Amino acid sequence: MRPLVLFYLLVFYVLLQFSWWAYLLVELNKEIFHQKVELVNLREPQMLPTEAPEFEEELHSRWMMVAGEGFVFVIILVIGIFKTREAFYKEFALARQQKNFLLSITHEFKSPLAAIKLNLQTLQKRELDKPMRNSIISNSLNETDRIHNLIENALLAARIESHNFKLYKEEFNLTDCVRSTLESRMIPGSHSSNIKLNLQPDVYIKGDALAIASLLLNLVENAEKYSPPNGEIGVALTTDPKHVMLSIADKGIGIADAEKPKIFEKFYRVGNEETRNTKGTGLGLFIVGHIVDFHHGEIKVSDNTPNGTVFKVTLPLK
Repeated sequence: MRPLVLFYLLVFYVLLQFSWWAYLLVELNKEIFHQKVELVNLREPQMLPTEAPEFEEELHSRWMMVAGEGFVFVIILVIGIFKTREAFYKEFALARQQKNFLLSITHEFKSPLAAIKLNLQTLQKRELDKPMRNSIISNSLNETDRIHNLIENALLAARIESHNFKLYKEEFNLTDCVRSTLESRMIPGSHSSNIKLNLQPDVYIKGDALAIASLLLNLVENAEKYSPPNGEIGVALTTDPKHVMLSIADKGIGIADAEKPKIFEKFYRVGNEETRNTKGTGLGLFIVGHIVDFHHGEIKVSDNTPNGTVFKVTLPLK
């Protein structure tokens, strides 16, 4: 906040100097007016009644010029103040979000690495039967996938920011893509096992299948984060003559109306990392928004009934 205080002090100083300059300019014009009147009165007193009104009109026009220039200066200064203040608060918010991102990414990497280490230590120190060994190995692989997805999201966000993100569009079966992407996550007893699919068969679109899969995973993971244990997540795929609609509906805590326009911003997360309990980095929905844009689609966020959130992605069929 200190730079903003210094900026306001500088603005106050500029206004003070401008006011003093305007005052001196007005006084100088008044002095010139009186000197002209005295000069005419000394040389040609009979001309004073005709010359004096002209001098007054000239003085008035100069005052109007000073006032007009002063008004324009103040307006420009006020606009500059608001723009500078807006830019400052945007930078301050971005810095805070980046700090939150560093805190969250540290936690997101630490948790799966700790789980993997514990699993490996268990395998190393204990003789386990085959089902238990397979379960521990499966959990370790899931945690490895979690780290992989975090790295992929971070790299993808960096590519989007640097304008190096390119799509390779080709026609593919979106129904099969959605099913295969989500069925690989539906491990019995896991949070993802509560995903309910309602997919129209054989829906084909022209797009990047890997990008659409990333979009879907990010939306489903977002729904899982804010849903209660065993909360159902509905994934539906439908079409109309020109569009395909993909919706992900959860029954979680929902999103406040004031937060909905901000959730697709980079690093944006509701609350603060020191007090937030849900995992995440603030990159998932940022990536989702850009993937939708690159496919010339649209994404809308609405409230679910009776509680929760619905993300609806609309993409062109061709």
